[in-house]
Amino acid sequence: MHRRFLVAALAAAVLSPAAAFAQDSAASGSSKIAASTDTEFVRKASASGLAEVALGQLGASQGSSAATKSFGERMVKDHTAANEELKTIASSKNLTVSPAPMPADKETADAMSKKSGDAFDKAFAKKMVADHQKAVALFTKESTSGKDPELKAFATKTLPTLKEHLEMAKKLPGGSGSSAMTGDGH
Repeated sequence: MHRRFLVAALAAAVLSPAAAFAQDSAASGSSKIAASTDTEFVRKASASGLAEVALGQLGASQGSSAATKSFGERMVKDHTAANEELKTIASSKNLTVSPAPMPADKETADAMSKKSGDAFDKAFAKKMVADHQKAVALFTKESTSGKDPELKAFATKTLPTLKEHLEMAKKLPGGSGSSAMTGDGH
């Protein structure tokens, strides 16, 4: 009997650190996954925000309709403010914001800058609808699934503005003729 107890105790002593290590590894892995999800949100949201500011400036300066110009100015104002808030939160968590828009957004802006008149307004509206559909999806995901409370709160707070931007973009000249009417699954 004493021998069985000794074997059980020895087995427990050997297996306990391994089990504890496995639990620590699993917890560490899940926190890394959570951190990488929030990190990815910061990267994508900041790059998207920079693209919206650049495109807003383009819309304000090259738009042929008053609606396009006004919407462009609103993009600059709102996305600059959101970018600054995100940068402050990210900095406090040692997360890096994107230094520039995504290359595809830069290419689209370059192509749009060569357009004028109605062609520009339609291309701008189409891009704004598509960008804001993606932004709403990104911010919705972070607001519901984000792990960092501050980033989650930022996404939740910013989401109504992004939804408003999407509705405004759909009303721009050319906005309703784009892929805007695909719906959001609701």
